Amino acid sequence: MTARGSAPQPVEDPPGGGRAVAVWSIGVAVYFVAVIFRTSLGVAGLDAADRFHVNASALATFSLLQLLVYAGMQIPVGLMVDRLGTKKVLTLGAVLFTAGQLGFALSPSYGMALAARALLGCGDAMTFISVLRLGTRWFPARRGPLMAQLAGLVGMAGNLVSTLVLAPVLHGVGWTAAFAGSAVAGLVVLVPLVLFLRDHPEGHGPAPADVRGAAASGGFVRRQIRESWAEPGTRLGLWVHFTTQFPAMVFLLLWGMPFLVEAQGLSRTTAGALLTLVVASNMALGLVYGQIVGRRQSARIPLALGTVGLTALLWAAVLAHPGDRAPMGLLIALCLVLGGCGPASMIGFDFARPANPAERQGTASGITNMGGFLASMTTLLAVGVLLDATGDDYRIAFSTVFVLEALGVSQILRLRRPALAREAAREVAREAAHHRITIPAPAPVPAGGAVHGGAEPDPVSRACPLPDAAGREAP
Repeated sequence: MTARGSAPQPVEDPPGGGRAVAVWSIGVAVYFVAVIFRTSLGVAGLDAADRFHVNASALATFSLLQLLVYAGMQIPVGLMVDRLGTKKVLTLGAVLFTAGQLGFALSPSYGMALAARALLGCGDAMTFISVLRLGTRWFPARRGPLMAQLAGLVGMAGNLVSTLVLAPVLHGVGWTAAFAGSAVAGLVVLVPLVLFLRDHPEGHGPAPADVRGAAASGGFVRRQIRESWAEPGTRLGLWVHFTTQFPAMVFLLLWGMPFLVEAQGLSRTTAGALLTLVVASNMALGLVYGQIVGRRQSARIPLALGTVGLTALLWAAVLAHPGDRAPMGLLIALCLVLGGCGPASMIGFDFARPANPAERQGTASGITNMGGFLASMTTLLAVGVLLDATGDDYRIAFSTVFVLEALGVSQILRLRRPALAREAAREVAREAAHHRITIPAPAPVPAGGAVHGGAEPDPVSRACPLPDAAGREAP
């Protein structure tokens, strides 16, 4: 109850500003290095096969295991971020992925190399969700979609470094020197992370009593997962991420270089240039997608489905082209379209974010982020198995893409109506709550009146009542 003539004060947005940019940049730098390490195998796939004397299926196991660990860690990492804070989780992640990259450089056997990639995947899994949470802690909630797209953009820049820098270094100085040298980058970002990163601005952290209560309550983990999953927006976000991200990730992470060199007869230099084109297109389209979604929320579903449809069309055109090799123009078009997969996958977070209150943001982001990596993991394995079974027939192996895209589209179409209806109802409730909080009544309102009485509408009873605060810790 509040005193007559007073009104509860809304939770103040984080201030943003120069300090916020500096702190956020430290977290993004950690994610940047993690992406370099994650994608380093994509430019070294053929070298890894020669070094460890393995076939296509065994080669795919490197990326499969890495992604399996990554996907499996998403919900635990989301819970860790919600409970422990960004700095602790990011620091642990940086230590693990640096150790994994160094171990990969020094591994004398296939088994030890697998263990190193698993360690790398574990550390990598702790970065992106932490960076998303850092953005919502330091910037106003309305900036959430933009900060998420910018984080993804910086991640793709890390992919670009793998293609442009690590590939020539690998062929110049050799396996051990290249991978061990790259591991130094992990130590470089660890220093400012430990010294300067803060979870939130002063005065904008969670209430200590609330945090202790959440930590002490039995079934906290189950409740976080159950309530996040119960939101149609969380599930829609997962399936959008699932359907849009994996074609480009599979291409960049492992199978793009072998496909372009072995199936299309290109030189490694030309193939590397096409992989670079995917990354450059991703970065350019990320800015475009971010602007479109920021201005028109109704564009989210059309953008996601349009990207999936265009990707399937170009992929089919390349695989079905008569003759052994597709023309260069068609390969360029495919790479340009694949560049839209990353920005489209970020739309998934724009469904999950407003569907969940601040205390579930890490968990909901973890669930969403699992989607694309589960799809990528499945496709990586299927392509490797089919290549071995068909004598390196890439047309058959890459047809796996269409199966997963069809599954994902069916789920998006199934979930979009309940998710959007619930989001619209929540927006109505938010507007009503905003007026109740910020506009004092000109005269006393009788008990049970419109301002203080009555219950929230049932469609939003379990949802976050204030989407504008979805990026902030609960007071």
